Amino acid sequence: MPQTSFIPGADTARAYRDALGCFGTGVTVVTTMTESGPLAITVNSFTSVSIEPPLLLWCPGHSSLRHDAFVSAKSFSIHVLAEDQLEMAQHFARDGDSFTEVDWHLSEAQTPALSGPIARFDCRHYAAHPAGDHTIVLGQVTSVTTRPGNGLIFKHGQYGGFLGQL
Repeated sequence: MPQTSFIPGADTARAYRDALGCFGTGVTVVTTMTESGPLAITVNSFTSVSIEPPLLLWCPGHSSLRHDAFVSAKSFSIHVLAEDQLEMAQHFARDGDSFTEVDWHLSEAQTPALSGPIARFDCRHYAAHPAGDHTIVLGQVTSVTTRPGNGLIFKHGQYGGFLGQL
């Protein structure tokens, strides 16, 4: 297949998104409590930032109806989904208010803790920075919960998992 090059812009937005899709990422669900109840959003823009202090970041898009609630949240939890949690990822990508179809409880951090992820990072808001059509949300990790298992992966617009148990 021939190599292609382009300058990112409005007329190459699809090609730019496709190029970004070459990088496989884990799938996470971020949760918080609002005055209306629990709220969640599925995201793959998640990474560690610092070990000391323990900082993570994720990036909600401005176009999301959930953007403002998460950017202003005082605390939130980031759940790294297991490869068998595809339905949960798809559910919270569509609807962040409906928790009736998932098993959850209130964590010690007073955030919704979903059942089954391979890792959960409870965070308090550290900072938020505008970045184009997204906001970079930094969280300081206050507690971590893990279990063995393989993570759910997103690449080229598709969900999958690892070949073999880690």
